[in-house]
Amino acid sequence: MIDLLQYGFMQRAIVSATLIGAVCALIGVYIILRGLSFIGAGIAHASFGGVAVGFLLNVNPVYSAFAFCVATAWAIGFTSERGKVKEETAVGIFFASTMAFGAFLVGVMKIYNVDLFSYIFGNILIISNKDLYLTIVLAILVVSILLLFQKEFLFLTFDREMAQVVGLPVKKLNLLMLFLIAFTVVISIKAVGIVLVSALLVTPAATAFQLTRDFKKMQILSVFFGVFACWLGMLISSLVDVPSGATIVLVATALFFIALLCSPLRRQRKQLHRDVLKKKSG
Repeated sequence: MIDLLQYGFMQRAIVSATLIGAVCALIGVYIILRGLSFIGAGIAHASFGGVAVGFLLNVNPVYSAFAFCVATAWAIGFTSERGKVKEETAVGIFFASTMAFGAFLVGVMKIYNVDLFSYIFGNILIISNKDLYLTIVLAILVVSILLLFQKEFLFLTFDREMAQVVGLPVKKLNLLMLFLIAFTVVISIKAVGIVLVSALLVTPAATAFQLTRDFKKMQILSVFFGVFACWLGMLISSLVDVPSGATIVLVATALFFIALLCSPLRRQRKQLHRDVLKKKSG
């Protein structure tokens, strides 16, 4: 590991892993608590259409993916609000159509190169200096907005109806949250890939949720699990020569099942269930 740290690509990968793991974990807490997991997956897969547009127009796919993700996120919010359909239905529509649009463009351009597949499956070990600088800027922006609107987001997460009653701009805050999810997807696609980024948005926060119900503690644990999964997955992928994105997600999944088995909340529920059965039988 020490020998690997001498190389620039490994240094960039470590910094990227730390930022990506932390940002995905932070916003993942809101995604888990608000039940937005499917929306995160929908926005992540929508980025494929944006990447394909980037290759078509010969621009940085990250920029086109960002524009596409934001447009899709807001379209989901608009459709669910104005169209009077459930968010899951809107996500399902845009999930399929944006992926199909991307596949259509790839077929038209007939581009099946390594660069394209690096966005689909991810490779944190090929992060360039330019990619790293962009990741740093976007990560700072996302975290800053989350901290600035933390009270409002927290209120909206736990009591949407009361938030409306007290006069919070619920629709605008909801669109802002979708915007931040889109930002986070763009930060992550080069590292873990379009196919797997939704797992990194959900799994660390879901792991933390198995261990605590305290919001602050959940954020801290989620960031720890997210960063640790990125570091360990990146190390394993570099040593064994396997895809980094897939390895990171598998490590995060393993951490989730370990937390599930060791969850004190799970044991408390079991004990409570046994106590109730004893009372009934008594």
